[in-house]
Amino acid sequence: MFHYDAPAELLKDRIILVTGAGDGIGRAAAWHYARHGATVVLLGRTLEKLESLYDEIESAGLPQPAIVPMNLDTAVEHDYIELSNQLYDEFGHLDGVLHNAGILGMRTPIENYDPVTWEKVMRVNVHAPFLLTQALLPLLHKSSDASVIFTSSGVGRTGRAYWGAYAVSKFATEGMMQVLADELDNDPAIRINAINPGATRTQMRSYAYPAEPPETNPTPAEIMPLYLYLMGPDSKGVNGRSMDAQGQESA
Repeated sequence: MFHYDAPAELLKDRIILVTGAGDGIGRAAAWHYARHGATVVLLGRTLEKLESLYDEIESAGLPQPAIVPMNLDTAVEHDYIELSNQLYDEFGHLDGVLHNAGILGMRTPIENYDPVTWEKVMRVNVHAPFLLTQALLPLLHKSSDASVIFTSSGVGRTGRAYWGAYAVSKFATEGMMQVLADELDNDPAIRINAINPGATRTQMRSYAYPAEPPETNPTPAEIMPLYLYLMGPDSKGVNGRSMDAQGQESA
């Protein structure tokens, strides 16, 4: 596991947007970011889940979050531009983005893969993060220390049979991260990286491996050290890297 002891006020006064904040890793990340001082923008598809997390954060006396209900499968460019405008009006800038939302699609040979499902996976896992990042970059440029984190996967580094569109989408995510990191390499105020969470106790993992006992994998909360490290100022200068949340590195 990545080892990092995050200071209590690591993210104090920072504005951080988390996609897929209603469940699993996204929910854990949003909670931990808030617990370390951030005002978190909770973006997700299911309003009830976002409201539940909102209430939990508020009840803990943490900075008041914001809720953005959005379905990344149906959102279009105008929706992302409108979100950027709303965040500018509310906060004036943005200090971080965690691209956590994603869908698995089908576990089947490419020969049998449903083209409609393939397109949906690409839309949610690749096209949506592209449009969202593009729309939010002007706000990130207004921060003195901004971090963008994409979500990768082991099957996005080495292709594996039957992982289909999900694996291909994660190869694309790795490429998008690397291209953007290289483009912004001379801008010390913005860093772009990716995290491979590894096998984690989430609904997606259960769907991918239905016979696997969930307790064999760490909970989302247990893999948060890397998510905190890359989002906070201690990772300044770390750019263009794809790191493993369950790796043996330490900060």
